[in-house]
Amino acid sequence: MGQLMCGFRVSIRICPAHLSVAAVESCGYGPESYHNTMNYSIIDFICLLASVCLFLYGMKVMSEGLQKVAGDRLRNILGIMTRNRFAGVLTGILITALIQSSSASTVMVVSFVNAGLMSLAQAMAVIFGANVGTTVTTWIITAFSFEVNISDYSLMLLAIGVPMLFMKKSSVKSLGEFFIGFCFLFMGLDLISAYVPNLEQNPDMLEFLKNYTSMGFWSVLIFFAIGIVVTMIAQSSAATFAITLIMCSQGWISYELGCAIILGGNIGTTITPVLASLSGNLAAKRTAMGHVLFNVLGSILVLLIFRPFVTLVADITEWCNGLNPLEITHAEELQMANSTLLDTAGHLTSRAQSSMGFALAMFPTVFNACNLLIMIWFTKLYVKIVCWLMPTRHKDSDEEFSLKYIGRGMLGTSELSIAQAQKEIVVYAERVDRMLTMAIELIHTDVKDDGYNELYSRLEKYEEISDRMEIEIGNFLNRVAEGRLSPEGKMRVAGMLRIISEIESIADSCYNVAKTLNRKNDNHVEFEDGVYREIDTMYGMVRGAMSNMLELLREMETPEDSKIITAYNKEREINNFRNRLRDDNIYNINNKAYDYQEGIFFMDLIGEAEKLGDFMLNVVEGVKHQFKSPRVESVI
Repeated sequence: MGQLMCGFRVSIRICPAHLSVAAVESCGYGPESYHNTMNYSIIDFICLLASVCLFLYGMKVMSEGLQKVAGDRLRNILGIMTRNRFAGVLTGILITALIQSSSASTVMVVSFVNAGLMSLAQAMAVIFGANVGTTVTTWIITAFSFEVNISDYSLMLLAIGVPMLFMKKSSVKSLGEFFIGFCFLFMGLDLISAYVPNLEQNPDMLEFLKNYTSMGFWSVLIFFAIGIVVTMIAQSSAATFAITLIMCSQGWISYELGCAIILGGNIGTTITPVLASLSGNLAAKRTAMGHVLFNVLGSILVLLIFRPFVTLVADITEWCNGLNPLEITHAEELQMANSTLLDTAGHLTSRAQSSMGFALAMFPTVFNACNLLIMIWFTKLYVKIVCWLMPTRHKDSDEEFSLKYIGRGMLGTSELSIAQAQKEIVVYAERVDRMLTMAIELIHTDVKDDGYNELYSRLEKYEEISDRMEIEIGNFLNRVAEGRLSPEGKMRVAGMLRIISEIESIADSCYNVAKTLNRKNDNHVEFEDGVYREIDTMYGMVRGAMSNMLELLREMETPEDSKIITAYNKEREINNFRNRLRDDNIYNINNKAYDYQEGIFFMDLIGEAEKLGDFMLNVVEGVKHQFKSPRVESVI
């Protein structure tokens, strides 16, 4: 409620709570505005679509810029701010209260998740807080008619961001991309507000709704749906609040139905983060879905106890303000001329209007506060439900950057931190293992198949994630090393730094396999069946070495001698087979079994496989030297 879409010049001019009917008219909602007609053409609709495209593009550029420039610094700041659900909620409340827009704050959260700077659980806590923080906006506007229009300031960032793109330093360029994306995002929001049908300035279009006010609970459901639709169109629940206040002040609808519209607006306002997530990854889409789920479930719960809940809010209003909005509605319905509630013309008095505005502002405040107090205890369940509703497209893969065990806040004890890093290294290795599987699968995928480009893109994405994971784990280990560690602990940290470097080299080699295949396809080279058999044999050996390496990493502190010996044997087998294939390749080319170009790409793939074997042995040696006693040397 009350979120002023950054860039939506809705100073809501609702002339709220404390103003008279005359003042409401002076804000632009007087009778003369009721006769305004809306000329909405196909050009306006196309401009609306273009505005949405600009918004989505801005989201994409902003997220990519964040990903490049922020790194672990912003991750650590956000980690401290959201280290538990209560800290996350407080962060959401403060950010939303400061920028006066829950839509803007949730869009930022979606971008943080999209850039891998926040986890889904952290994001959900911030979103919970944003829903409460947005009610602060309502009260600020109601009391002071004051708002912050971020789009006025974001445009200035364009003048700063564009010159930064021409700087030599890459970090400055990335920061410029972030500024430009930020500006485009809010320019898109501004343009969306300019090209949507303007219901806020034409509330008379909804006057016909008073014909549906006497249908009992069906009326509540109808106006609840209207709140959803109007807020989705206006892209701002602040505008919905303004329209609702006018409709209640004019006597078109009761206070109860006004609350139904505001409750529906609570769901309609989720459209903005959903739009923002369209250009994001799966984690961003899950974040937007979590926001929708939170608001929908809360709204349904209130609908189930709607009349008692409205009565509760009315009683709170009467306790704070002295007048009960339900009594005001009753007086309007019966046209009871009363100096306190209605004037002689049957219109609400200034005091009655003030109480009605106060009550309408109180409803979302009580609703969001109660929703938060209930839902905050089910954050983990929310995450599970969202992941169930939006599963990964590939069962055995996680294509979003995330750290599972390493915390993003303050470091714990050194020993605990080392244990966390060991677990994270296993996750890292398992992710790279999936890269090897994809690289082998790509060898046998026809370039003409639709799946080839998709598989290549996944490998490229995994390689980027691998680079980031190496940096994140390495930075974490360096921070651990700065603490008080025993000599053994320092050796373990040094060993893990060597291990993650070698794992990243494995990821690079897997991606090199894909690039070699791309070059082969660009040159229209086809392998013979016999060549494929030799490649399969070689990569089968690599696959076995990888499995053995993973087993050793999972038992890093107590590795078995037999598995270390196996690692050395497998590496020797790979080297010997490579040497044999190299000799056979020269023989086959000389005897015209296949042409020279085919032999070159064949040996490139074999050479990459041999490098993979070397890197895997290096990982094993990292485990052996830092976590294993020297007695194993005599066995090898």
